Amino acid sequence: MSQELISHNNDLSQLWEEGYELSIKDGHLLIQNIPYVNSIKEIKYGSIVSTLNLSGNRTLKPETHVVYFQGEVPCKKNGKPITGILNSSAKKSLTPSIQVDHLFSSKPTGGYPNYYEKIRTYVDIISSPAVSIDNNVTARNFKVSLCPDDESVFKYIDTNSTRAGIRNVSDKVAGQRIGIIGLGGTGSYILDLVSKNPVEEIHLFDDDYFLQHNAFRAPGAAKVEDIKTRFKKVKYLERIYSNIHTGIKAHTQNIDSTNVQTLNEFDFVFICVDRGDVKKIIIEELIRNNTPFTDVGMGIQLVDDELIGTIRVTTGTQEKNDHIPKRISFDNGKVDDYNANIQIAELNALNASLAVIRWKKFFHFYQDHEHEYNSSYSINVNMLLSEDLDS
Repeated sequence: MSQELISHNNDLSQLWEEGYELSIKDGHLLIQNIPYVNSIKEIKYGSIVSTLNLSGNRTLKPETHVVYFQGEVPCKKNGKPITGILNSSAKKSLTPSIQVDHLFSSKPTGGYPNYYEKIRTYVDIISSPAVSIDNNVTARNFKVSLCPDDESVFKYIDTNSTRAGIRNVSDKVAGQRIGIIGLGGTGSYILDLVSKNPVEEIHLFDDDYFLQHNAFRAPGAAKVEDIKTRFKKVKYLERIYSNIHTGIKAHTQNIDSTNVQTLNEFDFVFICVDRGDVKKIIIEELIRNNTPFTDVGMGIQLVDDELIGTIRVTTGTQEKNDHIPKRISFDNGKVDDYNANIQIAELNALNASLAVIRWKKFFHFYQDHEHEYNSSYSINVNMLLSEDLDS
């Protein structure tokens, strides 16, 4: 089922949101698993098939009031055919891949205004006897619909964007190739968020193993078997997030001076590593290649048996990078409690969320009045600052 067709047409999206099992094949609209009663009073399931009148990706008023049906003759509770809709019965091939058994006709005055009204009318007529026998049967099964291999980067259709009416907004990041360097706490949450977007590929760079302590600062809940297996972080995360996105690419290596040019193929890069010398190599290459990026960081201290600190998100481009030296440390000598392995899942998640929001602002998914290139959140005073504005 084409996500674009759903999102652009209220009649199709309303059918989808109400749980009907829709598909589009060879220019026809199919609604499957419609319960009905056959001639021996059994409840069966069939499909309604309608021609689809389109102008580009927009549905027009149905050009005909008739539909086809795949299945036996729908009957009343007593096994007698439903009167008033059966026009003819004969096996017929509408297209090489669509065969039908019956033609139904139920014409309201003026015809049907849209496909929602047309389909709902026929579903109600055909399924009412079955529902009267067993009120648990329904055509609204909310079945998960898988995406065709050539249609989407998702394994199943993004009904969230469709339901919210923001498909056009989501498409602003479609086709992008994203790099995430470092898949510790914050990097893994960035992956979690980015994987719900229609980017083309998400490349993961990290040579560490996914160990027991990682399970407490990464999204989801790792199985004991996963920890015992000692997966590389990127392989573990690739396996999980390939359940939703087809473009997850794991690289069991760190980025350094020997392979930094690998990053030149990306549209945006998230930097989630601690080592200052590595950050310097990466950032210099990204600026040189005009690749926008966001660097994340946290400074956490233990004071009087409580944690305080700051979460930072710094963005850079070839055009705007004069703020980088004062915001990002390239010194490996600095040690704080974060580097001493005090990482807190909610802080990692917040850091990742701010970074992903900034990425989406950069590509006009979110409206951006400030155009901040550095933002910092102070935990103890609950303050979020926007700094280094692009004026």
